[in-house]
Amino acid sequence: MAVFAYTALGSDGSSTAGTIPAPTRAAAIAEISSRGLHPVQIAEQVQGEQKPSGVRRPMFGGNRVTQAHVESFTRELATLLGGGVPLSRALHLLCRESSAPGPHKLWEEVHDEVVGGTALADTLAQHPEVFSSIYVAMVRAGEAGGFLDVVLGQIADFRTRERDLTGRVKAAMVYPCVLGVVAIAVLIFLLTFFIPRFSAIFADFGAALPVLTRGILFASALVTHYGLFVAAAVTVIVVMVRRAIATEAGRRQLERMTLGVPMLGKVVAHFALVRFSRMLGTLLGAGVPLVASLKVAKEAIGNQTLADTVGGGIEAVQRGASLARSLGTASAMFPPSVIEMIAIAEETGRLDKELVRLAIVYESELDRRLRMLVALAEPLLLFIMAGLIGTVVVGMLLPIFNLQDLIK
Repeated sequence: MAVFAYTALGSDGSSTAGTIPAPTRAAAIAEISSRGLHPVQIAEQVQGEQKPSGVRRPMFGGNRVTQAHVESFTRELATLLGGGVPLSRALHLLCRESSAPGPHKLWEEVHDEVVGGTALADTLAQHPEVFSSIYVAMVRAGEAGGFLDVVLGQIADFRTRERDLTGRVKAAMVYPCVLGVVAIAVLIFLLTFFIPRFSAIFADFGAALPVLTRGILFASALVTHYGLFVAAAVTVIVVMVRRAIATEAGRRQLERMTLGVPMLGKVVAHFALVRFSRMLGTLLGAGVPLVASLKVAKEAIGNQTLADTVGGGIEAVQRGASLARSLGTASAMFPPSVIEMIAIAEETGRLDKELVRLAIVYESELDRRLRMLVALAEPLLLFIMAGLIGTVVVGMLLPIFNLQDLIK
């Protein structure tokens, strides 16, 4: 009989580690769950050591498995399991029905691993480029609690709403981005085509030009004669900034700066609130313990600065405090009205439903704030665009206004 080393969470969120003998991995998970624990990690031991379970990449060549494939897989698997089809047979049906080479080979690999005794969550965890850590954590919770079909259906619904919300955010930013690109293109055209023709005229005057005009002529000469070097310098700066943001300290600094921007910071906080509330409500509705649900929902926030504030609340819940009181310390993300509604939901035993309702309400509020932000960004960008072009035009006209003094 094989021996499995495991790490599990108790109902109070405490971590437990140990070993358990079992004929298969599935049997080990069932035994751990029967003890009232929530398995987080489990690996078979070989001669006293854990069998290596390194992350493997799916072997499907250059064929991508898109998020649309994953969403379809999740929803269809939930439907089959909800209809009473065993997991191994459901995975076999999905393999047979998949026509794309990439997804077909990945579903086939998942099927073979599960039939061989590996838990579905452990199998999916081997493909982090396809299945996120949140996805795997929810599947693991569903397997441990015996409601995998419910969890998979909720994952599919959650991903659909997330895609719609992200799509609205991207759509709202299209017009401001187009305006920005047009402004830069017009400015480059003026500096490289329009201004050089004036510079030849001004050179014949032989008199000092206004400071603004000289600055514009210098910028034009810089872009015209050293445009490649300027582009290279801008590229280097962009790469350096991206690398700085990729670091933990740089990302946190950017997040703090974003949260401090008027209106934009509120939009970011509302987006995090929607994701956290929907994930937490979904997990609690599926029967996952509160502390374990909080830890998974924290990862769904997407903003480490806000996630840190929630982390303190999770520790307070583990010490026995109520959820509303614990989250009240994260005022940047949870308005007082939200804390009050969570407190009432805790008292009435409707926390999961209230959290999902809050996500829906604040998603509508987020949509309204996005429209307002875009409505303000459009005239602001037009004002900046007009200011830049107007400055160039005025700078070129100033010497003409003082033409008599320049000729003298």
